[in-house]
Amino acid sequence: MDCGVITSKTVLLLLSLIFWGAAAGLGYVGGYVISTYKNYDSFVQDKYTMLPAVIIICVALVMFIIGLIGCCATLRESRVGLGLFLAIILIIFIAEVVAFVMGFIYREKVKTDVQGTMRTVFQKYDGKSSESGVVDYLQEQLQCCGVTNYTDWITTQWFNTTGNNSVPLSCCKQDIKNCTGDLKEPQVLNAQGCAGKVEDGLQNVLTYAMLVILGFAIIKFFGMLSVCVITCKREDNGYQPLYTGVFA
Repeated sequence: MDCGVITSKTVLLLLSLIFWGAAAGLGYVGGYVISTYKNYDSFVQDKYTMLPAVIIICVALVMFIIGLIGCCATLRESRVGLGLFLAIILIIFIAEVVAFVMGFIYREKVKTDVQGTMRTVFQKYDGKSSESGVVDYLQEQLQCCGVTNYTDWITTQWFNTTGNNSVPLSCCKQDIKNCTGDLKEPQVLNAQGCAGKVEDGLQNVLTYAMLVILGFAIIKFFGMLSVCVITCKREDNGYQPLYTGVFA
């Protein structure tokens, strides 16, 4: 066995380990994206925006299996096993490219989706329902008020019903005590609207996910090259593998 074959096998074994690590990384990213979207699910009407994250998790599972197949096929120097390894890597590579493109598409769609859905939810605010709790939680956590700013509350049914010329207490700045939400004291209210912050958060998560997908797609490309190298070396040199078995 020449140096080229040894090097190629070493690269493939290392790539198999990388695939296992990548599977863990992608699983984490996919779970993180889904968890983030669930925090804002009341404001994201199109549930297909989570599809890239689901694809990422599915890819992670298959990548773990790929790493196992790659490791076994490389140790046994199996033409069939390496061919299967190459075919699966190619399929995963295509899936990652699709996920990357879909992530880019939905990243732009978030801008138009969030504001419309958020306005609908804010209009249903009554201070008691579960949706009202989501709105209060969002305003407190993001330190925002209204969709675009605190004046959005003036057009809500809740504002007209209460008649006290105030916004929910969740609009108050966290460092201000004795805040009543009175519009006569706008300096104690969070000035920025929630739509912009939610959009930025979702887009940042999608951007992070897309960069991770791109990085692992590049790894897959080098994995395919390594399979081709070791297969071609074996055919050119005409040596027989030491191991035989299922993948032989």
